[in-house]
Amino acid sequence: MRHLLVATAAITVAAAPIAAQDRGAVNQIIDQGTNHSQVMTTAQHLSDVIGPRLTNSPAMRRAEAWTMAKFSEWGLKNVHREGFAFGRGWSVNRSSVRMVTPRSVQLTAIPVAWTPGTNGTVTAPVIVAPMKRESDFAKYRGQLAGKVVMVSFPEAASDPTDPAFKRLTGEDLAKLDTFRQPSYDPEEIDRRSKRLDFAKKLDGFLKSEGAVAVATMAYRDGKLVSGEGYLFGTDETASLPAVQIAQEDYLRLARLAKSGTAPTLEITSDVSFDDSDPQAYNIIAEIPGTDPRAGYVMAGAHLDSWVAGDGSADNGAGSAEIMEAARILSATGVRPRRTIRFALWAGEEQGILGSMAYVEKHLAHRGPMGGGATDVGGNGMQRYYGYTNRWPITPLAGFNDLAAYFNIDNGSGKLRGLYAEGNPAVVPIFRDWLSPFASMGASTVVMRPTGGTDHVFMQSVGVPGFQFIQDPLDYGSRVHHSGIDTFDHLKADDMRQGSMILASVLLSAANADKPLPRPPLPTQPVTTDPFAYTQADD
Repeated sequence: MRHLLVATAAITVAAAPIAAQDRGAVNQIIDQGTNHSQVMTTAQHLSDVIGPRLTNSPAMRRAEAWTMAKFSEWGLKNVHREGFAFGRGWSVNRSSVRMVTPRSVQLTAIPVAWTPGTNGTVTAPVIVAPMKRESDFAKYRGQLAGKVVMVSFPEAASDPTDPAFKRLTGEDLAKLDTFRQPSYDPEEIDRRSKRLDFAKKLDGFLKSEGAVAVATMAYRDGKLVSGEGYLFGTDETASLPAVQIAQEDYLRLARLAKSGTAPTLEITSDVSFDDSDPQAYNIIAEIPGTDPRAGYVMAGAHLDSWVAGDGSADNGAGSAEIMEAARILSATGVRPRRTIRFALWAGEEQGILGSMAYVEKHLAHRGPMGGGATDVGGNGMQRYYGYTNRWPITPLAGFNDLAAYFNIDNGSGKLRGLYAEGNPAVVPIFRDWLSPFASMGASTVVMRPTGGTDHVFMQSVGVPGFQFIQDPLDYGSRVHHSGIDTFDHLKADDMRQGSMILASVLLSAANADKPLPRPPLPTQPVTTDPFAYTQADD
């Protein structure tokens, strides 16, 4: 573990060559971002007019075209889309799940993404048959024909004890400023990848047993459903229709099945697949820099969403703030030294695939899986879990051109600062860039890294990629991936604040004398705990 004095010395040395912030430009940014803001009209169009934007769905195609048109309307240059291999489009036309015996109840449920429809209405009794590993199949062999199979274990989640809506206090922010040592366990990475095959194996088993449909339980209470599913590859579509049922409804079904005659469900799942174009697309736009040798800085958010709600907080909010920062900077007429590039990513919800494709095209290649594990191909979460265990990293010609990347993907909460992502040398630089916004609540820089979104694979190859700290609001507790992810949960004042801060930080990074300090090019680490024992999976 690096000693604090060493880290402090590195900070002092690294901070010297970074240029001071242009305070006059900050005033222009604040004027544009307050008196002329369009961030909420952008968010409203993405939410209410276009709606949920599942990758490669017809709605996502409309979002791609509309966002490109807006970037061009605002005067950005080199507006284009970059494709990468993905798979099938999918959308829900109509769905209904009802319990029809022992009484009639309309259930809260949603088709699982990329599962086939019912081709009309399916009426069948349920059977509670929890399965999470192949060894579970033997328990239910010969019992599933003609049934709706409830495959989630019917265990009720604990009632929430914390407020659903929260803003970060000073104490909360202070707790984030911790150095987290990295952990490397190549065997666990390999196990995670192998577990992902279970969904295909389960579907094959249920089909062979004559089941008519699958039901899973939502992972939160409060009648919140998400409909997440990951078999989106062209050749990996599930055989059986599947629905995710709200926790309260699922548990009622399980109790009835336990106490007497199994209830009967009536399921209508009218869905459509779109195979017209298996490519997904990232949307790119730029404000050109004055020095072609200085490289570029970049900001991004993912445009795709799940389908239970309108994708407003996750991540229409971040996409709208990226677009608004682009509009603000273009409207001020700034001429940055470095090009400022804006990205709206696709496929984030299926394994951060859009930004991964950008890394592989522009920044670096990774080798085959290391650490004694087997190579992992495939789509989605297989690539996600396997990507950071591929060695060596080979930088491409454009590797050093990207001076800094900034990501927004935590709902519409106010920006409170930046995660330094374990890079101590950027801490004083970020504090200086954020200093004009202290009165807006955004002055905190913390060492802690973050994961699960579009900066992580840039970080993993040694590019300085960063995520903003945001007030959580009700994002994680209720809105994230749920049916209530709609425009009404967005906070306009927070989104205006975030757009201005993003625009200012980007301009500071674009005009700095030197690029931000970079971490060393990652090499394969040693296993963190070589003495750990693990239990074998199926």
